[in-house]
Amino acid sequence: MTMTETTNEATAYERHGGGGDAPHFWQGDFIGDEEAGRRLTELPAAVEAALATVLETETVLAACDALAAALCDPAHPVRARLAAHLPAGEDPAVLAELGGLLSRRELTRKLRRELGSATPGRLNRADPRETVYEAWAPVGLVVHVAPGNAATVAPLSVVEGLLAGNVNVLKTSGADTLLTQHLMAELAALDPSGALAARVVVLRFPSSRQEWLRLMCAPADAVAVWGGEGAVEGVAAHVPAGCRLVEWGHRISFAYLTGDVWSDDATLGALADDVCLYEQQACSSPQVVYLDTEDEEEVFAFAERFAAVLADRPPAVATGPAGEPDPAEAAELTTTELVARLEEHLGLTRVFAAPDGSWRVMADTRSPLTASPLHRSVWVKPLPRERLIATLRPMRRYLQTAGLAGSRADVAELSRTALAAGVTRVTPVGAMHASYAGEPHDGVYALQRYSRRVAVQADPQRFATTACLDDLVRPVVLPQPTGPLLGKEDVQGPARELARADAELYFRSGGSTSAPALSVFSYDDYDTQMHAAARGLLAAGYDPVGDRTANLFYCGGMYGSFISFFSVLERLGGVQLPLSAGPDHRATARTIVEHRADTLFGMPSYLWQLLRAEGETLRAYGGLRKVFYGGEHFTEEQRRTLETEFGIEVVRSITYGSTDLGPLGYQCADSSGGVHHLHADLHTLEIVDPAEDRPVAPGETGRLVFTTHARRGQRLGRYLIGDLGREVPGRCPCGRRAPRFELMGRTGDVMRVATYFLNHRRFLALAEEQGGHRGELQVRLDGTDARERLTVRVERTPATDPERLREVFLSGYPELRSAVTERLLDLVVEAVDGASLDRSPASGKLLAVVDARR
Repeated sequence: MTMTETTNEATAYERHGGGGDAPHFWQGDFIGDEEAGRRLTELPAAVEAALATVLETETVLAACDALAAALCDPAHPVRARLAAHLPAGEDPAVLAELGGLLSRRELTRKLRRELGSATPGRLNRADPRETVYEAWAPVGLVVHVAPGNAATVAPLSVVEGLLAGNVNVLKTSGADTLLTQHLMAELAALDPSGALAARVVVLRFPSSRQEWLRLMCAPADAVAVWGGEGAVEGVAAHVPAGCRLVEWGHRISFAYLTGDVWSDDATLGALADDVCLYEQQACSSPQVVYLDTEDEEEVFAFAERFAAVLADRPPAVATGPAGEPDPAEAAELTTTELVARLEEHLGLTRVFAAPDGSWRVMADTRSPLTASPLHRSVWVKPLPRERLIATLRPMRRYLQTAGLAGSRADVAELSRTALAAGVTRVTPVGAMHASYAGEPHDGVYALQRYSRRVAVQADPQRFATTACLDDLVRPVVLPQPTGPLLGKEDVQGPARELARADAELYFRSGGSTSAPALSVFSYDDYDTQMHAAARGLLAAGYDPVGDRTANLFYCGGMYGSFISFFSVLERLGGVQLPLSAGPDHRATARTIVEHRADTLFGMPSYLWQLLRAEGETLRAYGGLRKVFYGGEHFTEEQRRTLETEFGIEVVRSITYGSTDLGPLGYQCADSSGGVHHLHADLHTLEIVDPAEDRPVAPGETGRLVFTTHARRGQRLGRYLIGDLGREVPGRCPCGRRAPRFELMGRTGDVMRVATYFLNHRRFLALAEEQGGHRGELQVRLDGTDARERLTVRVERTPATDPERLREVFLSGYPELRSAVTERLLDLVVEAVDGASLDRSPASGKLLAVVDARR
């Protein structure tokens, strides 16, 4: 983060009133009690106004990721400001822990696991073969009633509500610090759109202020509450009919050990770790240790051994939420231990305790679950596995974690048994507190509890090419790109140094415009991109129900097109023949005919060769209807040939993209030539001056600059793709709101020759429009002793006349004519076989310009 960004962020924070000590944060402002009371009476209107605009998931992810980076940096001013609001005795490291949970990586993983997508709010087809659209929609207003003993629970709950798109009102305890209020203000300051601030209210007041609690809950669509039965009942009294009550109540966890491990020192040590970490204050802390036995002496012997292990543990830290017990807790500890000691005389129990009362192990011959008074107080009980369900099921409402220790077969069997008894999570002993991103909490996914699954059924004929209904409603608004322009050299080097978790899939570029280079993806990134490409293909007119596709992209050498479009068709559920491009055109044509393929995927240069070589066979077949191409363009003359000679009805770009960034644009039924819609849910597009880092005027041609917002572990911002293009103004007749742009060639297609700049596209246009050329065209540059030589190599056809084409080029291209007239350049036109033109060895793509002067 630059100093300027840090200053702007601080300014935004101060603008939200971050420097004050007002106890409430309301939609971007810090306010006092009187103002909060007034605004509570107007809460329904405030919620309706906030919900009138859609909250993009990317807005939440970007702000959270920026906040996460600040929290993980000990020297960052944001972390310093928030540290001042930590509860007394709280370790500042909790801020770094919170930062890890708020990172883009963790939140995206959570979204995928819980809601199935990194953009769950978009109305996409649930099955690409049906015009039924589904999405996760916010419930509306979520009220969060947070506990007073966990600093991270409240802000994380609000972030979960934001990820689901809700307006969130959070109540913190009257005794809490203002950590959550200021943390939410910092988050809001990192979102210049103001969308996050509009969806967050944090109030601090005691539960005795029932009128405020009533006003909060009255318009709620879901109420999430933490605490015991009393706390839940107190809030539930204000929850209106039909409102979803999400209870995050107290839970009980236990450990279960089989006979072949309960004497193992490592197992006992791991169990002690689970007991001592958090001093049993967490719901996942074991309160009871069950042994798979009916033998009371084995229970007593284990309790004695385990007591010795606890005795060797360092004492508890005396500060913080898990420190010394308060008077009520101390009384419960004393009473529980005293009763257990009295029952020793009946042969029911045996107590092993520290002289200073810092820990106690209470062996009990009775199996029913008994809550522990916590603070390193553990029950040890017998429970044969065959009685496990009958014994624990009556307590199923309160069960959470079972820590299992046993053989592999025992763990597999006992996991099923514990889950049947009502347990919601099973872990190894020693890992009862361990969690993972997206883990269900108390048996449910939080994001699903804060969301609704919604569906729209649309007319199959009118919406056949519409993959996402939102595309027809509004453009996706992503955070504005910042930073310097990046070239391939800036991206390719760091890409090879990615963390192992982010570097799961490697593709090599075709090397058609520069040296081949590696591009690296995570599988999540790849999946996101393939779904986007699939939606674009539907827009272009692909029919996953009726089309039978021959995938004729090149394959091998880590080149990605064939694999990618195999994946696209897999996601669409389309029928495909994964043939790949190959030299045996006769075998390819025979397979197409034999299996009745009607749709071809591939590079124009390869498809052109195939159709020319096997034209008689494929014309006789007469079944080809669609061609979707990528990497190059068919010329207008080639398109006419496809339509008139082969009866092909649809010729469209399959996607516009790059190996580095994936799919960037797609065509619709109203797009032609180089016109594409932007994949606006993945990328931001800028068009900058060919020589300077400034926007071009609307409609002017410039360099295309893409910023990708959906890549894990990589920053691909303001990346120069190497193409020229222009903005296409106005709304597309297809109805989609995604921006449109027109490709105007590669920057490498422009050649500096004999002091002039010449463009390959100009040669191609002249050859087609004035010379009647219908094939491929390549420009080769050579240096000679006298002057430079430009050779235009055209694919030979019966009508090809090189001398005629030379005259067309000289008469139609003034700069070329001047260079030749001034004897700065020799111009040669050659007619050659298409197979002899220079192509990329990996992709088969025609090299538009071959510069052999170097």
